[in-house]
Amino acid sequence: MSTALICGITGQDGAYLAKFLLEKGYKIWGTSRDVQIANLHKLRDLKILKIVSLVSMAPSDIRSVLGVMKHCQPDEIYYLAGQSSVGLSFEQPGETIESNTIGVLNILESVRYFEKPVKVYHASSSECFGDIGNTVATEETAFRPCSPYGIAKAAAHWLVVNYRDAYGLYACNGILFNHESPLRPERFVTRKVTNTAVHISMGSEERLMLGCLDIVRDWGWAPEYVEAMWRMLQQKKAGDYIVATGESHSLEEFVEEAFDFVGLDWKDHVDINPELFRPNELKWSRGNPGKAEAVLGWKSRYQMHDVIRMLESSLLDQLKNN
Repeated sequence: MSTALICGITGQDGAYLAKFLLEKGYKIWGTSRDVQIANLHKLRDLKILKIVSLVSMAPSDIRSVLGVMKHCQPDEIYYLAGQSSVGLSFEQPGETIESNTIGVLNILESVRYFEKPVKVYHASSSECFGDIGNTVATEETAFRPCSPYGIAKAAAHWLVVNYRDAYGLYACNGILFNHESPLRPERFVTRKVTNTAVHISMGSEERLMLGCLDIVRDWGWAPEYVEAMWRMLQQKKAGDYIVATGESHSLEEFVEEAFDFVGLDWKDHVDINPELFRPNELKWSRGNPGKAEAVLGWKSRYQMHDVIRMLESSLLDQLKNN
């Protein structure tokens, strides 16, 4: 039985990854800064809370990281921890940089001196690419991040590459483009849009307040993206991979389809609030997942319209059953 340590198991990706690895027969350890007060509802919703082992770990404290590794003895580490909101990173740049960069450094240093080889997956991000115009990003595309979050992820990405090249660590970067699910926090725009559309369709008189509708994103389905993470650590040679659908759509298209799904015209229910515009906005984003398909045998099955349908169907079912 292989043992996996998932740093950030209480988040969207961590919870889905834990479920996926349990089905593969793994023993799962998951970390949170303080498991006594952690929000465990995602693990509970997936019905895996009682079959994973949880441990407190402060990623910015290397002694804490080493202690957890010695206790858990992992074969694979998945680093999914850190502040994950691009918008919030402008308000909390220090926390964003520390949680997404120092934690990765401490994991790599700990693995470097650990008594047995450990494979490491790091959750890199499409935000590392930043403003590259209407260029479809590949693994060779240069980084030009335009948010504190993107800067933090880019720094962590290059730490992984450096430790792989300098010390021979088996360490991979998964450059994931936007991926959504019912476990995504409601502050993220996809949940905000789909939840509001559903509530209005059921009689709510609320208005949907949004910022820039012109942004274009490559939106995928989180539960299938975690399989790509696992596949990266099953290869003979470590590498970096883009995980994306290869399609992109504007936020306006997303909003229009979300309201159309519940029989509404979005223009009747949406207001643009200039206060929601970010100081610096990534306008256009799309990934080329060709390497992941060729090497990992992974390809997305769901596109934006599927994501909207599944998000709204899930919420409608939940509301009807309550």
